[in-house]
Amino acid sequence: MVQNRSGRRHREARAGARALQRRMAILKAAGRAFRRHGFAQTGMREIAREAKLSSGNLYYYFRGKDELLAFCQDHALDRLLSEVKAARTGEPSAPLRLRRLIRSQVHCMLDDLAGAAAHLEVDSLPPRIRARILRKRQRYERALRRIIQDGVRERALETADPALAARAILGAVNWSARWFNPEGKLTPSEIGDRFAELLVRGLSPHPNGASKP
Repeated sequence: MVQNRSGRRHREARAGARALQRRMAILKAAGRAFRRHGFAQTGMREIAREAKLSSGNLYYYFRGKDELLAFCQDHALDRLLSEVKAARTGEPSAPLRLRRLIRSQVHCMLDDLAGAAAHLEVDSLPPRIRARILRKRQRYERALRRIIQDGVRERALETADPALAARAILGAVNWSARWFNPEGKLTPSEIGDRFAELLVRGLSPHPNGASKP
């Protein structure tokens, strides 16, 4: 009996992992379709075509564009909130934590979501889902602000307004989804590295522009 339960849990875990992998592949395909046609003009038919699925198979994973958009937002924010925890335990200083988060957010926006601006389409969500997503966004913004405040206390970062600095960083990184070209010269990783360098250096109190580790 114990072995049967263990085997069933193992099969369910594998099925869940496969379903998540498929949903992520659909999300990337949707991102490509959104870039090509625009978010408002892209329907489930276009997403199914981009994902090389029948409409019936697509609706098995997502019942509509609202559900797909909510999954997009949840995935991005869950990943970023998890990265906040990893940065707090894995990086010895606020500037390094900030750099790590900027790189992670750029990667999430431009790689996981295929450079789609769907992550920004909060107002397109139904009110109940939008309220939940906005609460998650606020959690992430507060976490970013706390890291900047930590850097100010460490005298490794300098700003009179950590909240405004956090919003400036979020604005710059989020806007990358509007101008990113997957066929361009820079990869998402390269853009993440350059954003981290520019944005953290802008908060550096040191004359040479280099943040202390």
